[in-house]
Amino acid sequence: MNMPRRFVMLVALLLVGVVLAACGQAPAAAPTSAPAVAATSAPAGTTPVVSKVTLQLKWVPQAQFAGYYAALDQNFYAAEGLDVTILPGGPDIVPEQVVAGGQAEFGIGWMAPLLATREQGAPLVNIAQVYTRAGMRQLSWKDSNITSPTDLKGRKVAVWFGGNEYNLLATLSKYNLNKETDLTLVQQPFDMNLLLNREVDSAAAMTYNELYQVLSAGHTIEELNILDYNAEGTAMPEDGIFVSADWLNADPQHKDIAARFLRASFKGWAYCRDNPASCVEIVLKQDSGGVMTQEAQAWQMDEVNKLIWGDPINPDTKIGYLEPELFKFAADTALQFGVITRPADEAAYTHEIWELATK
Repeated sequence: MNMPRRFVMLVALLLVGVVLAACGQAPAAAPTSAPAVAATSAPAGTTPVVSKVTLQLKWVPQAQFAGYYAALDQNFYAAEGLDVTILPGGPDIVPEQVVAGGQAEFGIGWMAPLLATREQGAPLVNIAQVYTRAGMRQLSWKDSNITSPTDLKGRKVAVWFGGNEYNLLATLSKYNLNKETDLTLVQQPFDMNLLLNREVDSAAAMTYNELYQVLSAGHTIEELNILDYNAEGTAMPEDGIFVSADWLNADPQHKDIAARFLRASFKGWAYCRDNPASCVEIVLKQDSGGVMTQEAQAWQMDEVNKLIWGDPINPDTKIGYLEPELFKFAADTALQFGVITRPADEAAYTHEIWELATK
């Protein structure tokens, strides 16, 4: 597919933009680190080496990342011989750039920006796809009569840039809407005030965060029209775990470290599936700014569990396993709608680490 030069340039520029997805909290003041505890599975009579690694989140501490904080709190990482530092995200942090630059071994991110970043030359690779469905939606008021993406024509539409706009861009392309001439795109801040104050006609929202913000402001679902990218067929996977292939292949031990990280993280998410109230309390401990509420994080925990384990919850879900069909769909969608300009290489993901972690 031949893309206009200006669109390719836009994608490259957006990748250095702010990350504004899954927002609504103030950035944490400091990273969270696990105590340096030796692995419990080391052979008797030996002193196991504790591996220090860093995880870069996509946004600030909240239940979106509860499984990782639970793995830290419940010593699942420590049991695997890992000393994990969790770095909060924020409006000026792009996880793909952090990992590509070597400031973190692991990152949490969406498939679309990963593919776009790879096309720019960074060898990022998805090693686990934690979310099985997309939580991103586009909200509008009922009286705006936006019942289909075609109704976005002529409207002011807010969305987060920095790699989170690709579902919207793909949808606009699907309906032959020119993002530059058929509507006005507005960079969305990390709250829903633009929509609440009717300064825009439509705004992005995650089911586990911004939708709750609108409802908690005194509104009801019945007042809203909600465009679901899953239903539109333009939703690409969210919240996968990725690393740099350069790091992964630099040392034979790195694949083992990555497998141990996945194993402990999966245990953390299983703990949050079975103990959501406990995980809410774990997340609330990370609230250095005093901006979280128990009610909001409980809502978020329930919605995140649905994205990982299904609705209703299915404990037999193969957490972290990226179905090849899902990757192909994401890659084809990204190419068809201009997120990338060349077919994505299957080296963008690997099952090897998942298989090591779950064997």
